Amino acid sequence: MAKVTDPSRGGALKDSLIGSATFSWDDNEKRSNIMFRVPRLIRFNDNIVVREDEIAVFYRDGKALTYFDRPDRYALTDINAPIVGTIVKALTGVVQQAEVIYLQKRAFDGKFGSKQPYQFRDKDFGVVNLRVFGEFRYKIGQPENFVNQFIGTLNFATSAEVEERIKEQMVILIYNVVGELKNQGMGVADLASSLMNIEQGVLEKAKDHFDLYGILIDKISGLYISLPEEVQKAVDTRASMQVLGTNYIGYQSGQAMREAAQNPSGGAAGVGVGIGAGVGLGYTMIDQMRQQPASGPQQQQGGGAVPFGNTVKCPKCGTMNPPTNKFCSECGTKFEADKKCPKCGANVPGGSKFCPECGNPMGNKKCANCGAEVPAGTKFCPECGKPMQ
Repeated sequence: MAKVTDPSRGGALKDSLIGSATFSWDDNEKRSNIMFRVPRLIRFNDNIVVREDEIAVFYRDGKALTYFDRPDRYALTDINAPIVGTIVKALTGVVQQAEVIYLQKRAFDGKFGSKQPYQFRDKDFGVVNLRVFGEFRYKIGQPENFVNQFIGTLNFATSAEVEERIKEQMVILIYNVVGELKNQGMGVADLASSLMNIEQGVLEKAKDHFDLYGILIDKISGLYISLPEEVQKAVDTRASMQVLGTNYIGYQSGQAMREAAQNPSGGAAGVGVGIGAGVGLGYTMIDQMRQQPASGPQQQQGGGAVPFGNTVKCPKCGTMNPPTNKFCSECGTKFEADKKCPKCGANVPGGSKFCPECGNPMGNKKCANCGAEVPAGTKFCPECGKPMQ
């Protein structure tokens, strides 16, 4: 709060037309606040004390009139400003809105976090909800814009309101940069390695984005983008597969062999194979997976293929299945061949009801005339030639 003194009355400030007061920004309050609005309208010959790390703004009727950015004591006696308000009030009772706002020159540290998730459409994982968290450093770069936006337009009275607005805009800016990198080919699995690029992109765009608010963002740190738990597990699994040079089925088989070898009551030991042999078999399997190409089956010595090959993801439950399966081994969903969208020609995964590119319905329709099954989007029945409704 402000320290208010009234030398002419020895202390207490009374609500009268004549008489001046001296305002200064209390040091205890200033430590954690970027702005402070003097708690009453300015009267004729009021004084303000401005220190080295402060800027005082004389603000009247929705407009910043004067900026005091040098340390000193200032008497607000301008005929254009507070004295007019005093005369008008004396004659008509109308009070002009003349006030002083203190601003900090030093930088502040803040933390941000997204309240609503960002829906990231990934080619491998589908729609993934992302949340961002991090820290940033900011300060007032243009007092004119700061006052006009936060005081004039938004009518904020506290620093907490200002910082909340900056946090919201930081999240929006980060989502914007993430979207641009996604358009350049970045996927969910690349987010961890792209954090530095995201931070740099945000800093480059921050100047234009925050100019309206008169804010300067000079540092971003600790940026963290969280994934849903199931997606994070899938990303970790993919990273392990890349290190081992294998595919999903090969990776899962190797993991199962290692778990069986480490379980004394079952697995390899349970079928008469010694624990030591089971461990050796598990590591042998991993060595085989390291040598196996990530795509295409590995040939056995006898010429047959080991059961590690390209896999098919179930569109319903996401389980990876061998390409020869006609039904999902986990949920029983029938696998259907991919189709071409009749409207835009895009490739549509089997079983999809709508085209992921243009949204065109993919299900068959029945001809009202002959009852034949007609692909969605067809204008005329191929059996009877009647127009489709």
